[in-house]
Amino acid sequence: MIPSIHKHGSETVGLIRYLYGPGTKEEHIDPHLVAAFDPLTPDPGRDPRATYQQLQRLLDQPVNALPASRRPEKHVWHISVRASPEDPVLSDEDWAAIARRTVAATGIAPDGDERACRWAAVRHADDHIHIIATLVRDDGRRPRLHNEARRAQAEARRIEPDYGLHRVTPGDGTAAKRPTSAERHKAERQGRDRAPREELRETVRHAAAGATSADEFLDRLKNAGLLVRTRVLPSGDLQGYKVALPDDRSKNNAPIYYAGSTLAPDLSLPRIRERFATDSTPPATFGSERPERPTSPSAPAAARRTTAHAAWAALLVLDRSGDDGAAAAQIAATGEVLDALARTSALHTRNQLRQAAWEFERASRSHTRAEFRHAQDLRRAARELVHSGPALGRGEDGAGTAMVIDMLVFLTMAAAHWHAQRQHAQQAEAARRAAGHLRAAYQQAAGEPLTVLRERGRRIAPSLRRHHATTVRAALPELADTVLAEPGWDALAATLADAERAGHNPQALLAEAAARQELDTADSISEVLLWRLRRTADLPAYGAAAEAHRAKPANGQPASARQMSTPSTPRTPRR
Repeated sequence: MIPSIHKHGSETVGLIRYLYGPGTKEEHIDPHLVAAFDPLTPDPGRDPRATYQQLQRLLDQPVNALPASRRPEKHVWHISVRASPEDPVLSDEDWAAIARRTVAATGIAPDGDERACRWAAVRHADDHIHIIATLVRDDGRRPRLHNEARRAQAEARRIEPDYGLHRVTPGDGTAAKRPTSAERHKAERQGRDRAPREELRETVRHAAAGATSADEFLDRLKNAGLLVRTRVLPSGDLQGYKVALPDDRSKNNAPIYYAGSTLAPDLSLPRIRERFATDSTPPATFGSERPERPTSPSAPAAARRTTAHAAWAALLVLDRSGDDGAAAAQIAATGEVLDALARTSALHTRNQLRQAAWEFERASRSHTRAEFRHAQDLRRAARELVHSGPALGRGEDGAGTAMVIDMLVFLTMAAAHWHAQRQHAQQAEAARRAAGHLRAAYQQAAGEPLTVLRERGRRIAPSLRRHHATTVRAALPELADTVLAEPGWDALAATLADAERAGHNPQALLAEAAARQELDTADSISEVLLWRLRRTADLPAYGAAAEAHRAKPANGQPASARQMSTPSTPRTPRR
């Protein structure tokens, strides 16, 4: 159940006309009163003799009793209380009780207070009511409404179990502001998928991903096609900014600007500046080793490999660090990486990555202040993703995307666990939803590279396959039976062969890959292990690339068939 307090107004009768009217799209059905401060309150919806003006005069009587100089300019209080789509349809009696509990909790009409504000609750749809009140009590005083929105939310959480309603995850006041109903209706009329506020928020977050200065951030906003206004102090220092969509106009045809702080709490200019590096020396992080590449992959593929290394280091920080500021910074920087990845990945993965970034945005913000000096590796990775440009969905680009998404699934789940431990319910749920979208994106990205690796694994000589199976049993005695039975075993066998050919100890690599991070949340342990091995051993992410370096005998003839790769028709891997 969602209570939403609307802006205070100055015309009681105007709001009454709206509540009892047909709605903007004839969506108001059978408007009528379900409860009020007085049982004898006239109901223009059910009593043909009652008028809007009668109801208005009754509600405004305490306001009009004051001297004109003491009357508040905006005296109309308005809240809507809406049930979730999956909730049962409540009766008028149920909604009446909910209305009384809401006005009591918010301070409009505390229980037992006979001189409280006057109010009325109108129902014009199955799933919600509107409550209108006047902000002058019967004794002429103003009500105490401090934190009434938070109190309304707390009461809604108590109401839900009493009526068997969907339990909404409690918030903590750090969420971005939702579009108003007026903004949503305007977006619908203009044929937009989302309200301008939401579109701007996403674009601003993309512009901030990996940015290293205010000038770079503002240039990205302008390059994205936004109208940008800045506020400068007399000293010449930049103080703030506003953005607008070129085609979002007011009635006077003026662009409608939004300050960054009104889009989300962490998008004000001071909060964005906190992300920039405070020194030129990268901080020490767990597992920050990044070996030199023996080959020269494309810029997008290299950026994805860099991001996989940074994500692994961030994952270890979340697991091992007792510094909440450092952990919060890693989570916030993960949001930047997701924004950058969604912006630069191939079309077939872009929608799911965009949804993952959109969901994780809520997880990237909490009351724990992020100490961004601890997260510059991830922020540099986000910057590399942006500057490397769009990635192709095939070859090393596509395989690199699958590798980094695989790592980000674990990172977002670690973020969910971190938030859950601290009772950050909304953030934990948002991180879990983001992980779901990342799993879907992985399925789309991993199809081709896994098919190539599987084919190579199937062509390995039986004796060598038995050798690698023995390696798995020695390194992972408790997981071996599961790994060897999975469809991903063939691809893992090819990876073990590549690692051995490159001079690594496959058993040691495999044991390390399994020990350094849990595998319980993996849908396919073999796939997770092969990406960890290919990252740790710095093997090409795309299996076919190994063919360029396959061994040749002294007579110059190609190596045996057990080392050759013949790609087949791609199949969707299980994740």
